[in-house]
Amino acid sequence: MVSHLAAGKRSFPISVQTVGLPDPDKLVSVVTTSLEDDKAEDVMVIDLRGRSSLADHLVIASGRSQRQLGAMADHLAEKFKASGLVVSLEGVTQGDWVLIDAGDVVVHLFRPEVRSFYDLERIWGVPSPTRSVEMPPSAG
Repeated sequence: MVSHLAAGKRSFPISVQTVGLPDPDKLVSVVTTSLEDDKAEDVMVIDLRGRSSLADHLVIASGRSQRQLGAMADHLAEKFKASGLVVSLEGVTQGDWVLIDAGDVVVHLFRPEVRSFYDLERIWGVPSPTRSVEMPPSAG
């Protein structure tokens, strides 16, 4: 399941469209579909329009292993390239936190414990994903 959240409630009446680049909303759809296909966990899309000039959307997702994060990043890079975008990837070799900058869409892929530590959702004022914690059976 993908969560779409608005970061902030301000909006500006000016809309700027970059000629020749894919629509950011369509890119987000490509990203979320790819992440779902790759079994990413806790996929969250944060709408930054009107709040930041950094990007229109921030996508945050978790993967269980360095290998899974690397595969998700590679698949996204291929899809962006097919859309005509040249993207920047950081952190693929370390595999704890991968950043993919596609201009209007920025993707952060984390291992769960690293995501929890940096808590980017809190920085942007949206709820962090909650995980149910299994309690050991009581010894009673």
